[in-house]
Amino acid sequence: MKNLVIVTIPDKKIRHENIDIEVQTHLHLDPRITIFLSRHRSKMGEPTLTVHPIGNFGDAEFGGQPRTLVPAAPRTMVSLLRLIKYNLSITNLEYQVCYEVTHHGPLLKIPTLFVEVGSTEVQWQKKEPASIIATSLLQMFSKFHYEEQCPSDIPVLLGIGGGHYAPRFTDVAFQKNVAFGHMIPSYHINPDTIDWPILQQAIQATPNFSGVYLHKKALKKSQVTNFKQLFHNHDVPVLSSEELPSLV
Repeated sequence: MKNLVIVTIPDKKIRHENIDIEVQTHLHLDPRITIFLSRHRSKMGEPTLTVHPIGNFGDAEFGGQPRTLVPAAPRTMVSLLRLIKYNLSITNLEYQVCYEVTHHGPLLKIPTLFVEVGSTEVQWQKKEPASIIATSLLQMFSKFHYEEQCPSDIPVLLGIGGGHYAPRFTDVAFQKNVAFGHMIPSYHINPDTIDWPILQQAIQATPNFSGVYLHKKALKKSQVTNFKQLFHNHDVPVLSSEELPSLV
């Protein structure tokens, strides 16, 4: 399998800034996408297999730069997410397969995603969940390597609302022929953080952006109204589930 490079680093991934530039400098390669293989930790300790984009809507407490989003890889993420779900389904393992919303570093300039096994040391030391992710990656790479090689007929959305594990966006991605780029959870939504400059940046950092999808049930009515008006003022489409193509 050509054009794939595995890079290991001795420090924390989320704080290892500009690894794409390092690869250019030291390996004399020009990377076009970065996929971080990582462990996911949570207090709940639920077994999870997740994918997510990276960046910070506010402070950079866990790597990256404040109010800076890394380019997402929406079609790559959704392709991988669906493969993980399928490969899990043919086992007897019970894991939640889902998106996570945009969070943490590091800072890069090229399309990037994290794929993670969660959420405790029990899951990290098992071979089966890691094998599911490895198999899914190899299956995906057998079809395409880069975001621009993914099927071009998949609408790409910016998701707003909901919790950290993006339940609505995950459901939509499994039911509709769409992909999500950056995703903003409800807990980040306040006027000081989610303003037009950060929304504009999220759109620009979501390649092949088609429109916005609001998780209305996870938002206050006033928030839904304000978002719709704001996007209307900037000629940005807000799409409903009924307008999205079904997944065949």
